[in-house]
Amino acid sequence: MDAVRLIVTSRRALVGGGDAPDVMAEVWQAQALAQAIGSRLAVAGPPELRGEALGLTELAGRGCGVLDRPDITTEHLRAAQLTELGDARQALLCLGGLLGEVGIALVGLASAADDERTYWQCMEAIDAADESRDRVLDMLRKLADRDEALPA
Repeated sequence: MDAVRLIVTSRRALVGGGDAPDVMAEVWQAQALAQAIGSRLAVAGPPELRGEALGLTELAGRGCGVLDRPDITTEHLRAAQLTELGDARQALLCLGGLLGEVGIALVGLASAADDERTYWQCMEAIDAADESRDRVLDMLRKLADRDEALPA
C-alpha cells in the first residue's frame, strides 16, 4: 500500500480514539509508519533528503521505543504494509499532519494520565513526535529549495 493511504488510515484510527491503550497503540503505529517512510526515503528517496530521512528513521524509532509495543500482528502493522512511497512531497505533507495529531493526542493522554509511568511515556513520545515532525518539515523545505533551484 502506498504511504499516503497508510497515513490517512492512521489519522482516521488516531482520531477515532478510544481508551488510552487504544490511542497509545495508534501513536505507536504512527511512529512505526514514520520510521518506515524515513527508511524508504533514506534508501530510495531524492538524494537531498537522504540524511534527513535517516534522522527521521532514528527519531521515529525512539518514538516507538519509549512506548510499550502494542499487541499487533504483522498483518495489522501499517508500517509492514508500506510498499511504495509515491510522491515524496505528498507523503511528507501527510506525515507531518499525522505527527502533529500524534502530539495532540499524546498531550491529551498525558493530561489525563492516572499514573506517572503513562505520563512520562507520553512526554517522551511527545518529544519524539515533535522532533520527527521537525525533520519532516526540514525535508519539505529541502524539496522546495530544490524546486526553486531547478531551471524553468
